[in-house]
Amino acid sequence: MTFRRSAPAALIAAVCVVVAGLTFLSNRLFSGLTEAVEASQFQLMQSILETALRDAADQALARAEIIAALPTTKQAVAAKDRDRLVAEFAEAFAIQKNRHGIDQAQFHVPPAQSLLRLHNPPVFGDDLTRFRPMVVAANRDQAAREGLAIARGGPAIFGVAPINDPQGKFAGTFEFGLAFDPILDSLKAAYNLDFSLFVEEKPLREFARGLNPAMLSDQNRVGRFIRFHTTNIDLMRELAGDADIAAVNEPARYTRDAQGHTFGVLLVPLRDAAGVPLGVVAVARDFSGSRAAGARSLVWQFALAVFAIVILSAVAIVVIRGFLVRPLAVITARLAARAAGETVEPLDGTEKFCPEIQKIAQLSGLAPPPGRGITP
Repeated sequence: MTFRRSAPAALIAAVCVVVAGLTFLSNRLFSGLTEAVEASQFQLMQSILETALRDAADQALARAEIIAALPTTKQAVAAKDRDRLVAEFAEAFAIQKNRHGIDQAQFHVPPAQSLLRLHNPPVFGDDLTRFRPMVVAANRDQAAREGLAIARGGPAIFGVAPINDPQGKFAGTFEFGLAFDPILDSLKAAYNLDFSLFVEEKPLREFARGLNPAMLSDQNRVGRFIRFHTTNIDLMRELAGDADIAAVNEPARYTRDAQGHTFGVLLVPLRDAAGVPLGVVAVARDFSGSRAAGARSLVWQFALAVFAIVILSAVAIVVIRGFLVRPLAVITARLAARAAGETVEPLDGTEKFCPEIQKIAQLSGLAPPPGRGITP
């Protein structure tokens, strides 16, 4: 193997190894950045959902406390006067339902008995102790409560406020329940997220007796859950199925391809005030942007790596052949001719050789020492 071939080959191989290593490290760095971006997106999705649910519970409680503080409310609840409560609040509830997503409104008397459902006045007097722990706690402790629950009218976000009679004695409680549907729809409009609300079928059938039976049909059943609401049913069917939501006890994250895009999916379990699981909310966001950016960065890294290998290899070949191999070949040819007894003309332009090659030429008599001409 000649130096002319082996040296450039060795240098080119070294260049390839170094550039490939740097490209690999760069790719890992960009992959890590993509993962960090997607992790922050998951955190943002969870924060948006949890904040919206918390704000909804605060709003429900604030509105309930306003109604509970009215003198009319105090007098009517203390007297258990259902007709007066209907006359005073039925119209206001209808407005709140149509404009602000108030799904349920109910007065209770201790220990946890329904006095009046503004959303369903004919049904009253039933004991809520078994399935409404938040109402039980509010009446027992005579204190406000808020959270998620499955009521007779279905799942909602409730705020329960205590009611005192005109003499300041505890008389009962009042609650507002915000429906999930308008909350999830508004989040989709604001943040371009898609949602599916899955509710446990067993408590839904047992407690939500006023629910539309069509909601419990087979087409809405997903394992042991009922798909109660979704912002994009075709997409969310692909992204969140029975196997995904069946064992969710803590927030879970994953990515999945659907409809030609890559989506990040967040599963958030829902529990009532007593910690009993009620269901799961699936949140999806299109991650195609970050994935496309990662793919583009990979293409650019590969292109730059090839460009760097070509340029550095060309430089290595030019340097070795131009500064070392070619001058040595010229000197070798002249020495071979001299050894054969041929007349050898002095070398011209040796000043262009590198100092080491010039020294060889001078020692071989093919070039004059510095500052001297060649003696014929």
